[in-house]
Amino acid sequence: MEENEEKQMEEFAEFLGKGFAVLWIIVCMVLLMTLPTYWLWNWLMPTIFGLNTITLWQALGLNILCSILFKSTNVSNN
Repeated sequence: MEENEEKQMEEFAEFLGKGFAVLWIIVCMVLLMTLPTYWLWNWLMPTIFGLNTITLWQALGLNILCSILFKSTNVSNN
């Protein structure tokens, strides 16, 4: 019985480790996709248009908004 419980605990720990690894990869990918917007906005927009700088969260929101507004909806009639 104890061996079975130990095996279950090891499987659960492995599952948690994989879950955290996937979560970490997702966070890194989101950050890598957000940073260019953040840097370019804060570099260009205040100088060119006199706009305020934005935070990293605002850059993420801007990326999400743009993906919603400019998403391609190619519908083929084959």
